[in-house]
Amino acid sequence: MIVLAFALSGILLLITAAHVYWGIGGTLPGKDQMTCAHAVVGFRGVDEMPPPVSCFAVAACLGLATLWPLALEGVFASPFPKAGLAATALLIALVFLGRGIAGFIPAWRRLTPEQPFARFDVRYYSPLCLLLGAGFAVLALSEFTA
Repeated sequence: MIVLAFALSGILLLITAAHVYWGIGGTLPGKDQMTCAHAVVGFRGVDEMPPPVSCFAVAACLGLATLWPLALEGVFASPFPKAGLAATALLIALVFLGRGIAGFIPAWRRLTPEQPFARFDVRYYSPLCLLLGAGFAVLALSEFTA
C-alpha cells in the first residue's frame, strides 16, 4: 500500500502546485485569465480566474490531503490514531468520488459548459477524481481490515 500512498501524494502535490501557481497569477494552460478560466474553471460565463485567496484555499485543502496517505502508511509520525486517519481518508475518498461522479451528471454539465473545460472534465478531471477517490478508499478500507 505504500506505493499507492506515494502515488496519491505525488499526484495531489502536482495538483496543489497548480493551484498555488494560479493563485500567484499563472495562466497556463491558457494564455490569459479568460482562456485559463475556460480551461480550469468552466462555469458558464466565467471570464477570469478565481481570486488568489480561493486558489490558495483549495491548495491548502489539497496540501493536507497530500499528507494523509503518507500519514496513514506511517511514513511520518502523526498525532492522530490510525483509525482516525483511516476514517478521514474515507471522507476524502467520498469527496473525490463525489466530484468525479459530478463531472458526468447533466446538471454539472449545464453549470460548466465552457470549452475546453467541459471536454477536459469528462476526459481528465473527473476520471482523475474517481481514481483518487478509489485510491483513498482502498487505503482507508485496508486499514480497517488489517
